[in-house]
Amino acid sequence: MAPATVPLRPAKASKSAALKGDLAVPGDKSMSHRALMLGGLAAGETRITGLLEGEDVLATARAMQAMGAAIRKDGDSFIINGTGNGCLLAPEAALDFGNSGTGCRLIMGLVAPYDFETRFIGDASLCSRPMARVLDPLRLMGVQVQAEAGDRLPVTLRGPRTPAPISFRVPVASAQVKSAILLAGLNTPGLTTVIEPVPTRDHSERMLQAFGAALETETGADGARTIRLEGRGRLTGQVIDVPCDPSSAAFPLVAALIVQGSDLTLRNVLMNPARTGMILTLQDMGADIEILNRRSTGGEDVADLRVRASELSGVAVPAERAASMIDEYPVLAVAASFARGETVMQGLSELRVKESDRLATMARGLTLNGVDCTEGEDWLSVRGRPDGKGLGAPAADGIVATRLDHRIAMSFLVMGLASEHPVRIDDCALIATSFPGFMAMMNGIGAEMAEL
Repeated sequence: MAPATVPLRPAKASKSAALKGDLAVPGDKSMSHRALMLGGLAAGETRITGLLEGEDVLATARAMQAMGAAIRKDGDSFIINGTGNGCLLAPEAALDFGNSGTGCRLIMGLVAPYDFETRFIGDASLCSRPMARVLDPLRLMGVQVQAEAGDRLPVTLRGPRTPAPISFRVPVASAQVKSAILLAGLNTPGLTTVIEPVPTRDHSERMLQAFGAALETETGADGARTIRLEGRGRLTGQVIDVPCDPSSAAFPLVAALIVQGSDLTLRNVLMNPARTGMILTLQDMGADIEILNRRSTGGEDVADLRVRASELSGVAVPAERAASMIDEYPVLAVAASFARGETVMQGLSELRVKESDRLATMARGLTLNGVDCTEGEDWLSVRGRPDGKGLGAPAADGIVATRLDHRIAMSFLVMGLASEHPVRIDDCALIATSFPGFMAMMNGIGAEMAEL
């Protein structure tokens, strides 16, 4: 946990001239985590290019090293020599995941079947986040769990001598829960089955198959997906090129849409159908987003995106789209702040348990910066101002509390680029967890962002 004396790094963004350029945003965070885990577990060598070198992903790398994987950097590539499936070693110290919910939850699944103790710790934000959704299915497999009240970190797991495969229906749409169970199934004898009523991002399934896991998926008439994994098979090292993260690309993308005269190209963006809800929604709003050079790499769809400043109109975003864009709602709310009419976003209960209560944090920040918005239990509505008049905070003490949340910080910095008045945030340090060099990259295309 970070000491309380660590100083905040406030920052502000101001109205900018047109944003122009050609960008490659950092590698996809979800794929980076999974590539390190499976590479660390597979037999032989795995070579990864395009890995996101943010703090969250590096915490996963350190955890895999602590359990026996050899990881080194060679130029732009990460080279991993894995332990072989079933051969992880007991870590000598607690695994510290900092701010990373994905790394923590997925590695809980990965180590769950092992007959040794693993302790999980993190920063203040991660220690406040609920882990029961992952721990409950692991308990059904025979895992012993010691946790703080409410199944929060610190958590200690001890696997059973003989883990039991389970068939589990995920109660909420969560790729993390699904993935944790499948990773636990890798070292569990028999067939582990996960049923998800609402399909979520499928990077785990695609990558498990690429590494050689015996995994099958089936979609029922009701749209529910059933994933079956045969445990204790052999995983073999792979060559993986991680495309750019669509959740990170959303920040310069929205900035280009709302800053007058902008024309921006984003290269090699992941276009997995389970991750394109934000692009679909912005196109529904009238965004000029041209999808170029569609192609496939490593079993994933990628493309280049040309984005030009656009007149946006409010829309109703269907609740069923939430699973494909859950991390992008904060910056979508910023886009909605500059759209004509009302944008209504529904099905947002998952935002209550992210790095912060993202729904409440976003609503407070929008209101502070002059946006007409209403927050519901699982929805947010925003009435926009296309000209940006009155938006931002004219007084220097109008500062958004980011609540240790990197996506809140980046979203409000984007908002300041088109607002009449500057937008200030209390801390930009956490941005490095998912988007190292964000402010420098944005300033390089014409944005006005600076630390205070």
